[in-house]
Amino acid sequence: MKKYYTFIKGLLFVGVVLFLFGFATHRNKLKAIDKIDLKFTNGDNLFIDYKTVNKLLIQNYGELKSQRKENIILRRLEQTLISNDMIEDADVFLTIEGTIGATIKQRTPIARVNDEGVAYYLDSNGDKMPLSSSYSARVPLLSGLRSSNAEQGYKMAHLIFKDSFLRKQIIGIQINKKDEFSLSTRVGNQKIEFGKLNNIDVKFKKLKAFYQKALKDKTLEKYQTINLVYNKQVVCTKK
Repeated sequence: MKKYYTFIKGLLFVGVVLFLFGFATHRNKLKAIDKIDLKFTNGDNLFIDYKTVNKLLIQNYGELKSQRKENIILRRLEQTLISNDMIEDADVFLTIEGTIGATIKQRTPIARVNDEGVAYYLDSNGDKMPLSSSYSARVPLLSGLRSSNAEQGYKMAHLIFKDSFLRKQIIGIQINKKDEFSLSTRVGNQKIEFGKLNNIDVKFKKLKAFYQKALKDKTLEKYQTINLVYNKQVVCTKK
């Protein structure tokens, strides 16, 4: 008899726990949203701001505040955010307290292109990205880009973007009809003749070695062009 009593007691306990859990879950679903918390992972309010994100959500789902938590479909909110041209990725979550949180990763431009009067950015994935009225990225101007050399243009822009020194120094990337590259500099206002996109690491090492010596000797301003095409040497012309 005691054995059955223990079993029934345990069964009732489990039933009470399940009831309380179900009741709490139901009440939690009925709770209204009271706050929206947005965070940007790679720069605050650059290409898209809080106001624009809120407006985007309201246009698609109405005012989220005061809506019940059970009516919120997080995946749909994420897809809506990612559909924006300035957003690369988004993670949306819902807290017990009734806050909708969103972690937003903006797209990263690595070059600016002007294609027959139509200007756009080239992003870190090699895709076109529209300009923003909120922020202007400090990236090189890429000219001479065509469908036939698009991959090469992206590769050069990406290599420059990843290097902290080159990212500060290179303000222009030009590609001629032979798919040869030349670069424009910020300090010294030189033209760097890079040539074809081969031996890239060697050429950039030569360039950095040249800059290190020229800056030390304070002779950088004397040069007009820096040619990296020749093997194992840097050939310069003076102004």
